[in-house]
Amino acid sequence: MWKKSELREAPAPLEGPVVGTIIGGTIIWFALFLGQLPFYGWFADNGHAWWVWTCLAGGGLGLIGIWYVRGRDAALKRAAAADPS
Repeated sequence: MWKKSELREAPAPLEGPVVGTIIGGTIIWFALFLGQLPFYGWFADNGHAWWVWTCLAGGGLGLIGIWYVRGRDAALKRAAAADPS
């Protein structure tokens, strides 16, 4: 077991190109959906139709994620501009 004296403070979270990452992931989900759509009959016949709908759901959730991270990024920039120190 860990002793309290051995515990360290957690490092600060890393900030990166979050908006670009989410946009890229969303594009990939929609591309996968569109790539599988012509083969929907095969997926349905073999019990894998959920793959197609999972890609569509990933793209839809990615759109929500883009909205969220753009708002978060704007709020962080506003807070940094308002902070005098």
